[in-house]
Amino acid sequence: LNLRLGEERLAAELGVSRTPVREALSRLHAEGLVVRGGDGGFVPATPDVGAMRHLYEARAALELASLRRPSAQNSTHDHAMLLALRLEWLELEEEEPAADPAFVLLDEAFHVTLAEAAGNPALVDLLRHVNGRIRVARMQDFLDADRVAQTVVEHLGIVEAVLDGDLHKAEARFVSHLDLSMAVVERRVMRALARMAGRPDGRR
Repeated sequence: LNLRLGEERLAAELGVSRTPVREALSRLHAEGLVVRGGDGGFVPATPDVGAMRHLYEARAALELASLRRPSAQNSTHDHAMLLALRLEWLELEEEEPAADPAFVLLDEAFHVTLAEAAGNPALVDLLRHVNGRIRVARMQDFLDADRVAQTVVEHLGIVEAVLDGDLHKAEARFVSHLDLSMAVVERRVMRALARMAGRPDGRR
């Protein structure tokens, strides 16, 4: 993209001073979401599919470690936390949420809470960091209502397996859930890259 993210223009549009805009751009740069342009300003970063795959791999490792931790430590997941999580997503299922890229925040909250229930805050902090790095790309997963509805069902399947104490089933469901999400996101990111390269149909 050639859209220049100028501090002065952004500050005017947002109705704030240039200082918070500068700080926000610096943070986005540190997270790899914007890059410095030739004039010293910032422009949106072109999605890096390879880096995205690596981050998904890191996310999978963190979440699987969280799922396995209680049994490895001869303990259990926080049952009350899991029951509250299941109730929250049962209510979401009844609401039939519409397609919305912002649904990614609810999705992240589910996975973070599931990790919190395993009892290792260091794993949770790392997961939050990885989620932040891939959030923009993962928004592509929630652009249609069917994907949102499928995500709700899959989340319930994972948490119910953990509540039942069947961690092998929970792991299998999580891996299937993550693989499908990755496939959808990668396909849509590739189409976006194709459009940027001047191929409107998204084909190679």
